[in-house]
Amino acid sequence: MSSLESMGIEAKKAAKVLAQVSSDRKNNLLEDLAARLLSSQEKILKANQIDIENSQNAGKNSAFIDRLKLSPGRIENMASGLRNIVSLPDPIGDSFDSRVLENGLRLNKQRVPIGVIAVIYESRPNVTIDVAGLGIKTGNAVILRGGSDTIHSNRVIVSIVREVIQEHDLPMDIVQFVDDTDRKKVMELLKLHQYIDMLIPRGSASLHNFCRENSLIPVITGGIGVCHLFVDETADPEKSIQVIQNAKTQRPTVCNALDTVLVHRKIAGKFLPDLIETLSAKNVTFKADEKSYSLLKERFPEFVSQAQEGDFDTEWLSLVLGIKIVQNYEEAVQHIDLHSTFHSDGILTNDPENAARFLNEVDSAAVYVNASTRFTDGGEFGLGAEVAISTQRLHARGPMGLQELTTYKWVVQGDYHVRS
Repeated sequence: MSSLESMGIEAKKAAKVLAQVSSDRKNNLLEDLAARLLSSQEKILKANQIDIENSQNAGKNSAFIDRLKLSPGRIENMASGLRNIVSLPDPIGDSFDSRVLENGLRLNKQRVPIGVIAVIYESRPNVTIDVAGLGIKTGNAVILRGGSDTIHSNRVIVSIVREVIQEHDLPMDIVQFVDDTDRKKVMELLKLHQYIDMLIPRGSASLHNFCRENSLIPVITGGIGVCHLFVDETADPEKSIQVIQNAKTQRPTVCNALDTVLVHRKIAGKFLPDLIETLSAKNVTFKADEKSYSLLKERFPEFVSQAQEGDFDTEWLSLVLGIKIVQNYEEAVQHIDLHSTFHSDGILTNDPENAARFLNEVDSAAVYVNASTRFTDGGEFGLGAEVAISTQRLHARGPMGLQELTTYKWVVQGDYHVRS
């Protein structure tokens, strides 16, 4: 029996125990875990520094380093995320869709844990805590497989999680970590369908594609965002630039950061130069379509270059922004349909009809009117945290919080009923 198969067996056992644990007991565990993260800050940061130095020595770029870097503030955010999870209602055991049939049978649906969830993720050690916290609250055992670049950080964080679980007299195997960076382990994990109920990859498009093509476990994919904002001819220019700046620069290395701005031709002559002036001060550079490049190339040669094939299909994860002039609303929506990953897309407008059309016609996981795409986040949506942001249509879309980590069973109650 392989080590991963043994992990799967133990996860199944642990999930059965956790499914019966009361909300108060789960919440107390999560409160203690939040406190332990803060008291263990020095140990976590020391391990994280090793990962940072290794990545720097390997020539990783600054965006990659930012994704794996922890700080006192980010550890505080991890602890706050756990406390937010504690504050939310426990979905397990909720009854809904109740009905009484003509024959007197009483039916309802009852929320239950999914069971065992495996998450394969890259770069971000905060994911370790998000997934562990959401898994514990929803009664799901989790198997974590982080990237080699964060192996030291994840080892320390998972050891803290398991210590706290043990102190609460629960099976440590509620949370397990694949402490082996060999890529062959990923393929082995994808075949454990008899033990793992759901697989979530978080990382690059190649990771998602690999999991989709090779997994025997149901896969939830997402978290790859080629995100758009369309500025129509009625939008407030100053406020629109503020929204675009936030969506692009507030944290450019994440999946809900803005990748492309579409600007209506009627306002492009004034709006685009103002946008370039504002964002170039934040070190943003621009990939421009032919029309906008002709407009901007002489005035902003150091910041604007002409977009090449594939640029509008790129998730930049850096201070690069695509810009394109569109003839009308229809062309903007057509561009989104062709190039979006249907993560987060929005319109900036003062026209209620355009806003309503956009909400109806653009079918992304999160659709915005007059707001930054950076809000697509479990914490910002009031979910406490997220295990992933799904861009597919089955089971869950958008940030996956507590309810998205449950399924349900039918509960049927009778009085010795028989079917005629």
